[in-house]
Amino acid sequence: MAGTEEETVAASDDALYVLTAALLTPAKFPSVLGDDYPEACAALGMAPLADGYGLVLGQDGEGARWTVVIDDVSLVAVAIASWDCGMEHELSPQEHTVVAALPGWPLDVAVAAPGVPAPHDPGPDVVDGAPLSPPDTSVWGPAQRRMGADEIALRWSVWREQINEADFLSPDGGSAEPEAGQDRAPGDRKGRGGVQRVLAEAHAYVDAPPPLGRVRSSFASGDARILRADGPGWSLVARTDDIAFVLLDDEPGEVLPVGRGPKLPGLLDALDRMAVRPS
Repeated sequence: MAGTEEETVAASDDALYVLTAALLTPAKFPSVLGDDYPEACAALGMAPLADGYGLVLGQDGEGARWTVVIDDVSLVAVAIASWDCGMEHELSPQEHTVVAALPGWPLDVAVAAPGVPAPHDPGPDVVDGAPLSPPDTSVWGPAQRRMGADEIALRWSVWREQINEADFLSPDGGSAEPEAGQDRAPGDRKGRGGVQRVLAEAHAYVDAPPPLGRVRSSFASGDARILRADGPGWSLVARTDDIAFVLLDDEPGEVLPVGRGPKLPGLLDALDRMAVRPS
């Protein structure tokens, strides 16, 4: 969400007009940047500190894009929460909290600061090396797959309402048996082997914990949690009291629903117990 035009922080020697912000922590990071927290940090050239960072994205007085990394995570978290509620909130980190000022933006930003030139990367006379840029999401691949999983987690009820029993893949990789005269579900024709692999790798996480942030748990209604797990070439989104959805790099645009069956509940409970949760 956007900040206000008056909000500024130091970036290089110029003031920065804050446009938006994001958290980079083990429990909440821009998943478009990686399958886990260390990978997301590496995309920015940052060490994966346990407490994480806040990312402040904006423009300097010349219109150049900058990403200011700060160690005051709570300051950014409060600002984001306020903006999400439609409230104005000034985001002005203290200079001593600035860890790095990185040229460019690692995420797409749809707004621009008023009264300054259009957003552009700082020139080579200002910075060395290539500025940050958002991952390519114009074609199906890891970044778009993770964004798809983000969308399902955010709008679980909308996606859940589109699924009927015939669409389910069972946790052992099979599919629900169709009624007479009914075509088999798309997930039975494609993705069965991929779903089996995903569930096997997710089971392996329980015995050998993966990199931090590969498994995350967030709030859901009732006593349930929204569970998110990622791995090489796959993403899984589930509600602990319901089903799961699987997305695969090698199945472009497909969202494969996995029914609870006898095995999925135990897997989801085990993953939730080991998952990173927002503080």
